[in-house]
Amino acid sequence: MDYKEFKKKLIDNDLTLKEFSNLSNTSYSTCLKWGKENRPVPNWVQPFLSFYSENVELKKEVEKSRNFKEEFYEMMNGQTITVK
Repeated sequence: MDYKEFKKKLIDNDLTLKEFSNLSNTSYSTCLKWGKENRPVPNWVQPFLSFYSENVELKKEVEKSRNFKEEFYEMMNGQTITVK
């Protein structure tokens, strides 16, 4: 992954460089140096961002499920359910 791809992945994941450095426990200044002075983006960054993206999507699905469950219980609150 080159620096241009790295920056695009950050944008795709709604992350700033500072947020990425905090999440990955990498110093901000190190992240800034990638792509400069022929310093490549490390190989671990691409899988890290892929896992991050997958987890964000999973979190959204869990939230949808929780919201559905809460709405369902609110809708059924006080009502008797008859099973045929």
